[in-house]
Amino acid sequence: MSLLVFVGVKYVNKLASVFLACVIVSIVSIYVGALVSAFKPPQFPVCMLGNRTISRHEILDDQCGKTMLTQIKDQGEMGDYNTTSNETSTLGPTFDPSLAPPLTEKTTHLWKQFCHGTEINSSCDEYFLSNNFSQIKGIPGLASGVISDNLWSAYLSKGAVVEKASLSSSHVSPPASTQQPYVFADITTSFTLLVGIFFPSVTGIMAGSNRSGDLKDAQRSIPIGTIMAILTTSLVYLSSVVLFGACIDGVLLRDKFGDSVEGNLVVGTLAWPTPWVIVIGSFFSTCGAGLQSLTGAPRLLQAIAKDNIIPFLRVFGHGKANGEPTWALLLTALIAELGILIASLDLVAPILTMFFLMCYLFVNLACGLQTLLRTPNWRPRFSYYHWTLSFLGMTICLALMFISSWYYAIVAMVIAGMIYKYIEYHGAEKEWGDGIRGLSLSAARYALLRLEEGPPHTKNWRPQVLVLLKLDEDAHVKSPRLLTFASQLKAGKGLTIVGTVVSGNFLQNYGEALAAEQTLKHLMDKERVKGFCQCIVAQKPREGISHMIQSSGLGGMKPNTVVMGWPHAWRQSEDPQAWKTFINTVRVTTAAHLALLVPKNISLFPNNSEPCSEGYIDVWWIVHDGGMLMLLPFLLRQHKVWRKCGMRIFTVAQMEDNSIQMKKDLATFLYHLRIEAEVEVVEMHDSDISAYTYERTLMMEQRSQMLRQMRLSKSDREREGHPGSSSSSRTEAGGAARSQAQVVKDRNSMLRLTSIGSDDDDDTDGGERERASNAGGNGGGGGEREREGGRGGGRGSTEHHRRVQMTWTKEKSSQYRAAHSGCSTPEGFRDMLSMRPDHSNVRRMHTAVKLNEVIVNKSHDARLVLLNMPGPPRNTDGDENYMEFLEVLTEGLERVLLVRGGGGEVITIYS
Repeated sequence: MSLLVFVGVKYVNKLASVFLACVIVSIVSIYVGALVSAFKPPQFPVCMLGNRTISRHEILDDQCGKTMLTQIKDQGEMGDYNTTSNETSTLGPTFDPSLAPPLTEKTTHLWKQFCHGTEINSSCDEYFLSNNFSQIKGIPGLASGVISDNLWSAYLSKGAVVEKASLSSSHVSPPASTQQPYVFADITTSFTLLVGIFFPSVTGIMAGSNRSGDLKDAQRSIPIGTIMAILTTSLVYLSSVVLFGACIDGVLLRDKFGDSVEGNLVVGTLAWPTPWVIVIGSFFSTCGAGLQSLTGAPRLLQAIAKDNIIPFLRVFGHGKANGEPTWALLLTALIAELGILIASLDLVAPILTMFFLMCYLFVNLACGLQTLLRTPNWRPRFSYYHWTLSFLGMTICLALMFISSWYYAIVAMVIAGMIYKYIEYHGAEKEWGDGIRGLSLSAARYALLRLEEGPPHTKNWRPQVLVLLKLDEDAHVKSPRLLTFASQLKAGKGLTIVGTVVSGNFLQNYGEALAAEQTLKHLMDKERVKGFCQCIVAQKPREGISHMIQSSGLGGMKPNTVVMGWPHAWRQSEDPQAWKTFINTVRVTTAAHLALLVPKNISLFPNNSEPCSEGYIDVWWIVHDGGMLMLLPFLLRQHKVWRKCGMRIFTVAQMEDNSIQMKKDLATFLYHLRIEAEVEVVEMHDSDISAYTYERTLMMEQRSQMLRQMRLSKSDREREGHPGSSSSSRTEAGGAARSQAQVVKDRNSMLRLTSIGSDDDDDTDGGERERASNAGGNGGGGGEREREGGRGGGRGSTEHHRRVQMTWTKEKSSQYRAAHSGCSTPEGFRDMLSMRPDHSNVRRMHTAVKLNEVIVNKSHDARLVLLNMPGPPRNTDGDENYMEFLEVLTEGLERVLLVRGGGGEVITIYS
């Protein structure tokens, strides 16, 4: 058959009509034979012992009985008894009936099967002695009323004797021995087994769909042909079952191999006019079904291989020039041959049943889901279709799978799941639509709407991260370790959005935005971060970041934490936009009530292939931030990189604080939070403001004033736009500005410091203290201590909060603008060096320096240091001072994570 299909499908189509005609003739002959049996039943005897069926293969002498009467076979005696001799007679010897030999009773061959000898008086089986042999009609006919006996089920267990319940039998029924000539059941029968055997007879329902490419009008032919085929075959199968039950005795129906009739065809005996009609019809029916499978299955396999849905099947997509699936046909023929070699329909049928039912289950599921999801492109032509029919069919298929064989069903479902995940993992080159995707969209919509019903509880809080990355001129990510850190923080869980801003106009830079998005996706794949990309095109980066923070996410799945990098070398940069964008982002996250994480020295953070074998994660809890500083180390330690790191929590106390009680309270708080960490209280002594602190503050203000005036002069020159200005004047002014900047830079390098800061004025600082006071016993101490430190700095200089009069005034600013020279002259620079620092800046610098000394002393060898990040100043004129304060606070630390809470509690003692 494989060779015939290989030659061409057109020859199969020509032979299909011949095969179909033979099958129809066979079916008609069965119906005619059933009607004829009502008047003249065929002779088809079945031997019974009591109510037990006897195998005809064991009746060698064709005697269904215990004994038989035979004549004496001795030739001498037979001559004396049977003939008389008359020598004178010309007629010869004559036969005399009165002289016939006597009959003797001898045992049959069945006697030997039940007894220990051939003698009449030998010991025999008890059931054999108690019951007699009889013969019943195997096919009593349509008018016999045998259907009343066959109407109810009579399942057998393996090794049980096939019995006829209506026949009389001895009450003594010892278990039958397999050595005796009974007909035994070779398997345990049940409804599930019958379904598994019967189901393959109706597996041609997808034949039309499998050959849709060869049909002229598939949309019209498939529905009509499939429905008519189902109705026809169902009518034939059901009517045949009823006719067999009405014409054939139950013991013969349950005799699987026909042992009781010596292996003769039961249906062939019933058919009219000859059993050969059934033999020929069965042969051609089998050939037709085989050709149908060998024609449809390879084409389906070839289509799957061509679409590259399953990559390792790609080789089966090739075929002959006319499109015949050569390789797919060879694989199909090999699988069919394996089924033939098994040589047991009982073993093959359940396997076929599982995969056909699985196929029908998914077809029904796909149709039902498409209807429920109201997919616009799902437009079935069948007018009487309803989604309940699909789900009813799916339920029946699933039930039949487990009814037929629960272990085969589980294996089939596991195989189907593995194939699905394999396809999902490798991805298909051609996307034909996925009903599961539509279901996922509906489920996502439902879940998002549920999240909008109310604010999340603190115990459900988890970081939903927005990672802000910056790209260079070649569209490469400048700090890829930011994404690595985010993946370690998330440990593969929760929402992650990776965003960047492309400067320019959207209409002109749309291609660059797509390229940037692809770069982010590749980086996410490399770092194995599951999440989304977002690229915004804006004229100014700070505006784009602000828009991204406002618009990222959807509904309850909005980011609650922003991760951004520290602007490196911000003091040496001629363009202040980098650090101004940084501070603006801090303000935006604060206004949006989002948490902010700023890793400093991100290039020194470990990647995912560099786990820390030892060390500590140090938390410096200065101001209560809703528990972010407590939660972040716990989340980091869930990742393999930080798993072996211990956790230490430091808090700062003044001299008047009870350090022992503070440590006890903090340890109790951590115990209730179920967080294991070492607790240490560090005492900070009040001290006078050192000359170093005073000098550092003065340098900071001088630099800020100089850069501010340089920007003012530049803007004035651009606004004035004197075309007559000589290029030599501009060059001279620029050289003077660069020399002034170099002097400040050299002094900074000589002091070898970096900084981090706090608020601009007392109102902002008071706001920090107000947030700290809301923390309670454990968290509020940090804010109180920060306030005390500030007071100590103030006492070192003066008791009143006042500002030192600077040499740079508004009057001088007006004069400089009028002269268009700014502070470009050496005289203006010398005047600026004579200024005195602001008292509040000195106080804050003193606090930052003292706190940095304590942190470096305790955490210089820590793997990671977590610090509270002060808020930016309300007055934008102090932005540069804010950056300096931040630098001072983190000086001498290798890895620092600045943390600013979102204003709400993120950790609770309740689980």
